[in-house]
Amino acid sequence: MDNYYSIEEKYLQAVDELSFGETPKGLNILNQIITDEPFFARAHYQLGMIHYYKIQDYQTAGYHFKTCMELEPSFPDNYTHYLDLVVFLGMEKSVSAISAQALMTPGVNKARIFDLLGLFYEKQKDWNKALGYYQEAFMDVTEKDERKDIEDSLKRVRLKMKQKQAYTYFITE
Repeated sequence: MDNYYSIEEKYLQAVDELSFGETPKGLNILNQIITDEPFFARAHYQLGMIHYYKIQDYQTAGYHFKTCMELEPSFPDNYTHYLDLVVFLGMEKSVSAISAQALMTPGVNKARIFDLLGLFYEKQKDWNKALGYYQEAFMDVTEKDERKDIEDSLKRVRLKMKQKQAYTYFITE
C-alpha cells in the first residue's frame, strides 16, 4: 500500500484513479479522506459525482454536493452538477437556492446554470420562463457545442409554445 503524507496527496491519487476508470479504488480513497478529514470539501464533491453519475444514488449524491457547497461555497465546479441533480429530481426550492448562489460565485459557467434553469422550467411546462432562461444562456455561452445545444433548446421550446397555441379552441356563439 502506498503511503501518502497529506490529505491533498490522497485526494490527487483518488482523482487519478477516477480518471483511469478505477472507480472502486477512487471511491475507497475518497471515503478514507472523509473519515480522516470530514471537512475536505473537494472529496465530498468527487463523492457526489460518483454517486450521481456512476452509482445513481441521488440522495447520497445530493448530500455530498450540498456538503461541498456548505464547506467551500467558492468552489465553482460543484454548482453545475448539484443543480443538474436537483433539476433532474424536480426540487423547485433547491433549484432556486442553488442557482442563486451559483450565479454569484466567480468561475461558475453561467451559461450552463441558465441552461439548467431553462430545462427545469421546460419540464414544468412554464414555456415563458424556460425561453427566458435559455435566452440568458445563449447570451452567456462561449463554446460552439454548448451554443448549438442552447439553440436546439430555444427551438424546442418555441415549437412547444406553438403546439400549445395550435390546440387552443374557442367556443363562439
